[in-house]
Amino acid sequence: MADLAEEAGVSRATFARRFGELVGRPPMAYLTDWRLALAADLLVRTEDTVESIAHQVGYRSAFGLSAAFQRVHGTRPGRHRATAAARRARQEHGMTG
Repeated sequence: MADLAEEAGVSRATFARRFGELVGRPPMAYLTDWRLALAADLLVRTEDTVESIAHQVGYRSAFGLSAAFQRVHGTRPGRHRATAAARRARQEHGMTG
């Protein structure tokens, strides 16, 4: 956030306040939501490991991603992937007969 504030030519506090006013969420909350949305999408669209996805979206470990994912989505990344796969299978089965 310090780099963004510097780029905008304002203090971190001013940047955070203005960001919150414009976006409706503090910068770190927005970043967390964005990372978790990307992770949820990658879990459904790819077969990448949770560890790999964690690194792709900016977490240092699968544990960090899993804890944040559980807190926000109420489920672990692996369960999210399995649920999405089951839903997709039911839809495909319904379409084919």
